Amino acid sequence: MRGFLKIVFATFIALVLFTVIGIFVLIGIATSAASSDKPIIGSKAVLVLDLAVAFKEQYQEDPFATLLNEGEETAPSLFQVTQLLKHAKQDSAVKGLYILCADNANGFAASEEIRKAVVDFKNSGKFVIAHGEVISQKGYYIGSAADELYCNPQGGVDWSGFSTNLFFLKGMLDKLEIQPQIFYAGKFKSATEPLRETKMTDANKLQTGVWLGELYTHFLNTAAMSRNKDTAVLRSLAVQGLVQTAHDAKKYGLVDDLKYDDQIKANISKKLRQEIKTRINFVTLSDYAQAANFEPNGSEKIALIFANGDIVSGQGDDEIIGSDSYKNILRKVRLDKSIKAVVFRINSGGGSSLASEVIWREISLIRKEKPVVVSMGDVAASGGYYIACNADSVFANANTITGSIGVFSVVPNMQSFFKNKIGVTFDGVKTAPYADMGDISKPLNDNEKRYFQSAVDSIYATFLTRVSDGRKLGIANVDSIAQGRVWTGTSAKKIGLTDRVGGLQDAIDCAARMADIKKSEVKLKEYPEKKNLIEQIMSGYKKSISTQLIHTEFDPAAMQVMRELKQVKNWVGVPQARIPFLVNIQ
Repeated sequence: MRGFLKIVFATFIALVLFTVIGIFVLIGIATSAASSDKPIIGSKAVLVLDLAVAFKEQYQEDPFATLLNEGEETAPSLFQVTQLLKHAKQDSAVKGLYILCADNANGFAASEEIRKAVVDFKNSGKFVIAHGEVISQKGYYIGSAADELYCNPQGGVDWSGFSTNLFFLKGMLDKLEIQPQIFYAGKFKSATEPLRETKMTDANKLQTGVWLGELYTHFLNTAAMSRNKDTAVLRSLAVQGLVQTAHDAKKYGLVDDLKYDDQIKANISKKLRQEIKTRINFVTLSDYAQAANFEPNGSEKIALIFANGDIVSGQGDDEIIGSDSYKNILRKVRLDKSIKAVVFRINSGGGSSLASEVIWREISLIRKEKPVVVSMGDVAASGGYYIACNADSVFANANTITGSIGVFSVVPNMQSFFKNKIGVTFDGVKTAPYADMGDISKPLNDNEKRYFQSAVDSIYATFLTRVSDGRKLGIANVDSIAQGRVWTGTSAKKIGLTDRVGGLQDAIDCAARMADIKKSEVKLKEYPEKKNLIEQIMSGYKKSISTQLIHTEFDPAAMQVMRELKQVKNWVGVPQARIPFLVNIQ
């Protein structure tokens, strides 16, 4: 027995030592990756804006990204991209900008902010060249801002117009004998349509046609302005399907010329006044972010709070807005006397109505002590609008999706599925008639259904009141533009849901004015605060590994379906202020 205990003890000690050593090795690797020398920009630098990179709302350093992504560095955030272009405009070492616009992994509102930054950079007189082999419509939206736009002679430009498709689960649920018992307020509240319909309702088709049409009109207007074309002519090219090849794109003036990659680089060398064989000093935005001192560094603090992802009760994480986490962040900001104003950047399709209410409450408390300005990203709808409506001023991009003021709840009845499909039955004991209300193993009775619908109606009434008070609009007026209807940023301003059309920098400038702070004195304090190295290691390694595996094994369309199915699971029994399923615009 004594020998056995020795072996067990020795094994335990070995495991502890192995774990400790492993942690220190990981820290060493991560520290080495994080503390590498600053890149040297050198002279005649050409910044590279690769639109295939998805720029997140807030920069989160991942020490494992370089190791797991074959040397790729963590991309700058969306706001950093716009700030870097603004800084490069004045940087004598930077001579031009090269945009890779074949694809664009960023949303329409994010692309709008990037495009404005590109146009501002171009106003410096430095050259801007865009190129793509096959240019997508979102890629074209930004690429068309360049001085010169080229595509591969054997490639082309997608000029087919916008479309969106939803998938519907009702047929599958019927086959499985699962009854989604649904309660909602708002005739346009279409988030539950995939569970209760086999196609889009007339109301949803109407609203989708309107906002999709507005996004497309904005796309055509920007393209027409850049290419000196008439919008009617550009629209007709899509309607008649006239752009099928790269040569068609050149014929109709969508691009300046057709060039291969080596020809583009020869053109850039000519602009740099250097020999064609001389290596071009291309600088990625990641490298430029490390080398340049581009962030505002005044003495007057403005809190910049990023809220990105679904809204849920509890803690959340980097891509989920947890009510407990944000309640603490907002309270900390409110109590910090050195912070003079708050900019709340929201990129969320909503989620739990109760969690949204918790965050709304904290915003209302901050407003009593310091200005609060909201900046909307790609989407700030339903619960995302709930937490935005009480700000002193609300900014949205023209391409932002917002509104969707409505509520729903789902309680599935899976009794027939359990009994008829897998042979499982349930029985139990309860001390009161409604003790098991909402149990998925049985259908709701009429009284229980009235309870759930009453709860949804009550939350909807509260939602209307929050918007009415925050936006200084009558309840009847709010109800007429609510009903779960989705609006673009352009329309939202017209009907009073927002105050200005503009991006994050516009919101920061507004907050500075409201707090009587000069632009040169602004110092941004970001929240959620950046994690320390140990926290990065503990969360970053697992996340980097899983993300890498997912992207390797699944295509984006399959990933979207998986995400949306996971959302349905989280809806059960929790009243939701949420936009419809993620909309994929082609």
